[in-house]
Amino acid sequence: MNAPCPFCRNDIELGDRIGRRETCPRCSRDLHVCLCCRFYAPGAYNDCREPQAERVVIKDRSNFCDFFAFRDPSRPDSPTSPKPSPKDTLESLFKK
Repeated sequence: MNAPCPFCRNDIELGDRIGRRETCPRCSRDLHVCLCCRFYAPGAYNDCREPQAERVVIKDRSNFCDFFAFRDPSRPDSPTSPKPSPKDTLESLFKK
């Protein structure tokens, strides 16, 4: 299965399992991150739809979550990029 890197949009060939230390071959960013997970849901409690997962504060860095599953880009409920938070949206409106 191929999927786009959430950071550089480069197509990545995925194996059966994404290890904690795996990185994108193009941009060298971590792949075992919340932003790449199928359970990632901005606005949900801890931004995660998996109720048993422990809280991860930094969503774009490698983590030890046991529930991580790389999202399937062909699914409609799987975001291709993280949505900006309401705070970020407001700050962008009032930038000088």
